[in-house]
Amino acid sequence: MGKSKTTKFKRPQFNSVGLPVNAVKEADAEEEELGEDGCPAAELLEKLQSPSADVREFACASISRVVQQSQTIPGFLQRDAVRRLGPMLLDSSLLVRETAAGALRNLSACGGQEVCEDMVKHDVMTPLTALLRECCAGFEYAVSMKEQKNAVEDVANEAVNLLWNLCESSSQALSVFNKSGLLDVVVQCLERHPHNVELAISAAHCLHTVTEDNPELLCSLNTAVLGALENVLLSSQPGMAHNLLRTLAAGTLWNMKGSLPAARQAQTVNAVVATLSQCLDLDAGMLIPELRQAEEVRHRNAPAATHTEEPAAAELEEMDEEGEAPKQRRNGKAMKRGKEELREATALLTAQQTSLEIIVNMCCSDDPSDDEWEEESSSDESDLGPDGLCDGLSNLMSPLCLSAEVQGALINHSIPEKVLKKTEFPRNEAMDVCHQNPSWRGLIKKMQRVQSRALTGLHSILSTMDAESLGGASALQQAAQHLSTLVFGAAEITKDEEFLEAVISAMRSLLQMIASKNIPQCMTPQQMMSLSEAATRCDVVSVRVNAVAILGITGSTLAKEKGTAETLQMIGNALLQVATRDANLVVNGEALDALFDVFADGDEAETAAKNIHLLPALKALQPVFKAKIRKEGRGKYSPQQLCVLDNIKVNLRRFIGYLEKVVKK
Repeated sequence: MGKSKTTKFKRPQFNSVGLPVNAVKEADAEEEELGEDGCPAAELLEKLQSPSADVREFACASISRVVQQSQTIPGFLQRDAVRRLGPMLLDSSLLVRETAAGALRNLSACGGQEVCEDMVKHDVMTPLTALLRECCAGFEYAVSMKEQKNAVEDVANEAVNLLWNLCESSSQALSVFNKSGLLDVVVQCLERHPHNVELAISAAHCLHTVTEDNPELLCSLNTAVLGALENVLLSSQPGMAHNLLRTLAAGTLWNMKGSLPAARQAQTVNAVVATLSQCLDLDAGMLIPELRQAEEVRHRNAPAATHTEEPAAAELEEMDEEGEAPKQRRNGKAMKRGKEELREATALLTAQQTSLEIIVNMCCSDDPSDDEWEEESSSDESDLGPDGLCDGLSNLMSPLCLSAEVQGALINHSIPEKVLKKTEFPRNEAMDVCHQNPSWRGLIKKMQRVQSRALTGLHSILSTMDAESLGGASALQQAAQHLSTLVFGAAEITKDEEFLEAVISAMRSLLQMIASKNIPQCMTPQQMMSLSEAATRCDVVSVRVNAVAILGITGSTLAKEKGTAETLQMIGNALLQVATRDANLVVNGEALDALFDVFADGDEAETAAKNIHLLPALKALQPVFKAKIRKEGRGKYSPQQLCVLDNIKVNLRRFIGYLEKVVKK
């Protein structure tokens, strides 16, 4: 069976600001005030025309809150909200500009891709581009009042976040970005990092997004852009926000690697990996309790009047993907809460998640087929190549591998060991302090996500490096023991789909490598069966695919040993059940592929095959499988998936022929 590819991580869409989606009491009250029909869109949009800046600001801030209830968005779009809010981006009042950008940002984030496309269609990019240019020009002026300078940067921060979301969701927005010279504008925002790290982080998120899979932009990169990113990478400001900033700069440089001068590529790759390594060195399990304790000390020492209301846990969860502090709009003004330690903890976890995602992307082939078939199947590797794709797609058949300089950098900076370390469950101390405080509870999911990303990273590393580079048989056995503890250490196997998907893909890659090197496995067949049973109840297709692949790897290894017929029967029955009953053709195909591997050769396999009546079972299944491909295939599966399925169909016919010869012996 071939190695399974990992799909590259796409940058996440950022979330909205202001009132959390499920904390709607304030917005509900406001709706009642503003209109009996439950949609205040008409009255709020009308207020945008008021001669009073305060009224315009209030209207923008109210829209920003209300659109976080997605059911209100159509009412705003039907009343041409984008065209009416667009000019507010260039309002004479800075506060109106900021709240208008915030309202459009929330509209884009809560409305999703379709709304973003609609916003670009209604020409939101024209005033947004003009606003960003004006903001950056404002950075250069000597401003006597520091408050006004900060206000310009606050406007720029909202505008950059809006731009980020639009470019993430709309190819047309990305095209405008490429053609309008917005790269230089966003880089100027990045360069504010010594004075305004929040603005710089927003700019870095945007750059990380727009440089991914965007050859048109990468062709126009200049030394100033590269220099700005390298300056961030070489910066030494302490704190988790700056750590996140350096991580995002590293990810952007990785996206740009193909456009770098050849003489600088090795140096840049090493600098990128060094940055990721430093980020992974940080121990969130120790730092989060320390940050929470620092927050308690600050609260005790602060005058009672300065205590700020704690945000709901839901608000943190809404915001935590960005690594930004939660914001609340009060009287139209975006005000940060006094939650410095919580922002630091969130930035730390966001940076580590991002670092692990970059490592996964480093280990992924740039092959455009990566997204099409994540769990390839092959029963005849000599014919099909390691990725299990059929003839006619020879360009897709090269084994997953890393360039020597990337692999060298990863090994030199101990990335495999650090990724393995991050696959451990979050420390109890960190989990406890987050459970105890409502505003910190959102960090629990982020800690769990870091673990899941580390498991995916481990899967990618195992899929692209050889056993010797990873420390040989002893290191692989220790890793297998560790994964076994993660899965089987609890009383019952977890039902958490994100964790299960990540751990089972890592386990498949590791067992594949161990089997290929004839290294003894540390997991018992009974444990494998219990994992398979848990996986078959999971709704995520890749979990079920990897579970049957693991049974195939285990079975084919056992088939070479004496006295294993009974265990092979158990594995064979489980695979037959999946091949027959699973609703997904990809899973059916992987189960058949695993059966071919397990029962391909050997006396134990022959005995087991006869005892479970494998031949008549496969003969009965053959017409059903063919009909299912014919009936469902074209509409539900990609061309690459269909290619693999057609190949399995051919191999099923051949395998039945092989079993018939065995019976006649």
